[in-house]
Amino acid sequence: MIITCSDTRIAETDGSGQLIQKLLKDQGHTVVEYHLVKDDPAQIQLWIARAMTNEAVQALIINGGTGISRRDSTFEAVDEMLEKRLPGFGEIFRLLTYQEMGSPAIMSRATAGIIKGRCIFSIPGSEHAVRMAMEKLILPELGHLVKELSK
Repeated sequence: MIITCSDTRIAETDGSGQLIQKLLKDQGHTVVEYHLVKDDPAQIQLWIARAMTNEAVQALIINGGTGISRRDSTFEAVDEMLEKRLPGFGEIFRLLTYQEMGSPAIMSRATAGIIKGRCIFSIPGSEHAVRMAMEKLILPELGHLVKELSK
């Protein structure tokens, strides 16, 4: 399942959400659902909870709302629900960002973890950040993570 958190995008202008869908499908993954929601903690948590009731959803990728602006609340919404955290994801994401951009990497609050036996990734909403997270971190490990969680 893919969720784009944005106060300004619509499905037709959600390049990041479309990119995530394409990259997943190109690697043989099935996208069960896609939703665009406002960057509002209650709405984000509602959609996460709904995803956890769908047996077909093995992983959830959320993009947007990971920065530090007043409206960026995705990190708090996701972090509050995580049962297990995968701190290495955010650490490596920020390292990769630092290698490309330098010090602005400290503003990223990308995170990942486990909720009800499912992987959840929360990444920035820019297409560049989405591509980097998907190609360098998520796609290479997604199958392995899902397999480990099914044990």
